[in-house]
Amino acid sequence: MEFHQILVSVIGTEADEEAIKLACRLTKKNKGRICAVYVITIKRTLPLDAEMEPEIKKAEAILDRIGIVAEEEGCEIETDILQAREAGLAIVDEAVERGVDLIVMGVTYQRRFGQFSLGSVVPYVLKNAPCRVILYHQPTA
Repeated sequence: MEFHQILVSVIGTEADEEAIKLACRLTKKNKGRICAVYVITIKRTLPLDAEMEPEIKKAEAILDRIGIVAEEEGCEIETDILQAREAGLAIVDEAVERGVDLIVMGVTYQRRFGQFSLGSVVPYVLKNAPCRVILYHQPTA
């Protein structure tokens, strides 16, 4: 399989760094393009274009770190901060808009009601993605 455009969704976990490394390995041969996105979820009580300064600073720091990881892997990367009501919908819309071949997401071990949970974003992306999706699951300690 060849991937020319990869979208990597990041949230600030160790799994994100591994997901970026994986994306770099998948695009090196074809000299593909990688875009990393961080989605800031906006509450319905606020306007969609609300200035969320602390969240924006957090997102910029995460994306800066991701850029360093990609550079260490020898890849160029584009980064973007998105603001949306629902993160899953924003990721799928971005994938459609950019015409990507693959979405890569890092997943950490989460428990909800005593059971392993993927949350709500990952299942939404898996169900609605216009392309292939790879989940990188961070091993548990």
